[in-house]
Amino acid sequence: MTHQPKIRNIPESQTILLLIFICCWTVACNNTEQKPPETVVVKNPEKIDEKTSEVLKKTVDYLTGHKGLLNDSVQMLQADLLNTIYTANDYQPIWSHEEKWNTIADSLYNFIYFCRQYGLFPSDYHLPSLMSIKVGLASDTLHKRNVALWARADLMFTDAFITLARHLNTGRLAKDSVTLRNDSLFTDNFYLQNFQQAITQKNIRGVLEQLEPKHQGYLKLKEGLRAFLDSANFKPTTYIFYPNKDSLSLMMSVEKRMGELGLDTIYGDTFSLREAIRTYQKKMGIPVTGKIGEKTASSLNNTDWDKFKRIAVTLDRYKMLPDTLQRQYIWVNLPGFYMQLWDDDTVSLESKVVVGKPLTRTPLLTSKITDMVTYPQWTIPASIIEKEVLPGLKKDTNYLRKKGYSLVTEKGEEVSPSAVNWNKYKKDIPYKVVQGSGDDNALGVLKFNFSNKYSVYMHDTNQRYYFSKSFRALSHGCVRVQQWDKL
Repeated sequence: MTHQPKIRNIPESQTILLLIFICCWTVACNNTEQKPPETVVVKNPEKIDEKTSEVLKKTVDYLTGHKGLLNDSVQMLQADLLNTIYTANDYQPIWSHEEKWNTIADSLYNFIYFCRQYGLFPSDYHLPSLMSIKVGLASDTLHKRNVALWARADLMFTDAFITLARHLNTGRLAKDSVTLRNDSLFTDNFYLQNFQQAITQKNIRGVLEQLEPKHQGYLKLKEGLRAFLDSANFKPTTYIFYPNKDSLSLMMSVEKRMGELGLDTIYGDTFSLREAIRTYQKKMGIPVTGKIGEKTASSLNNTDWDKFKRIAVTLDRYKMLPDTLQRQYIWVNLPGFYMQLWDDDTVSLESKVVVGKPLTRTPLLTSKITDMVTYPQWTIPASIIEKEVLPGLKKDTNYLRKKGYSLVTEKGEEVSPSAVNWNKYKKDIPYKVVQGSGDDNALGVLKFNFSNKYSVYMHDTNQRYYFSKSFRALSHGCVRVQQWDKL
């Protein structure tokens, strides 16, 4: 006689809950996908491509469901496009055939390896992983039969090409006030067409380079970058955090940085450290004090790696502009302290400019000049009121009179500064601070207005002697133009 298990009657509501639980648990189990295998060895070389295709399908399916994250060190940035490309190609390998990378794979690998020449970073395009696979394939027979490696390399190459195409075409910076590109022109289909063209024509470099900006400034900077890279040293360096309240930490980091520069010091010896600092300051044309100040710290941190990153950002700025600019436009180069007026392809006017100080930097932007004002009044921006005017008024209510400023209400009625309790204001004040027009006005004779949210413009100045200085980051944020009358 067999033993029958006792089945207890379950109320209907509990049955529903139980069924729901079982269904959810079942679905959860079915959705648990295993990562693609790291090793799938094929003994028969003739089966390499066939088995690679099988692993490619599994890997693409996995990437699509995991936001392109293959493992802790590899993420495909173009997972959706990988799915499109490999599905259309029936998951056949694109970059290899029968235990060998093909010529386009070698071409793309070399492009990635030397992509700093384009202001790009090799690690963004899977170079460390591809390099590891390349070395393994060259030295280990077992690696050559591991179709998981072939599949992974194939996907990384495709992902790298699409990412390179995007970065060369539109850059890596988020949209901001400089952007003039119409991104609707650069759809996924646009990059798929370029990918197909590169593969079909076996012309990786040519297709990628045709996506770059055509601006002369971009081309000249890229040409200069190549010369810079010939002698650049990208060895890791010690960063100097300045100012630093921890004097011991500052001394130790400076000591280490001096050693990196070949200026040996005796550990913990203040005298030898100061001598090393003096030597460095003399070499760099910095006032020789033997102490770390802002200029010395900034110079020590201005490594070739930091210079390269600044160049890379500038190259990306060009990619935010359209391929063809207006027939006539004004180009202000902030770090170069100059302005150019372009007519077609000719510079018809160039002028020195004064731009914002490091603490009140001139913003990067693109706008359109709408009008010009002769003998303008200067309404002081809120940022300057907060940082300079308000603290000045708290110390002395005659501050405005000494500066030649007036205090007015929104209706334009003038108010006496001595009649206001300035101590109750910390930031915003319910008045405008205005400097009247005239020879002493900070805006000079003429102001060029253009729409922007930063309250900046181009103008003449009453401090024309600033144009004789080589370092001209001296304004509150506006651009002062030496040749304002010719402009």
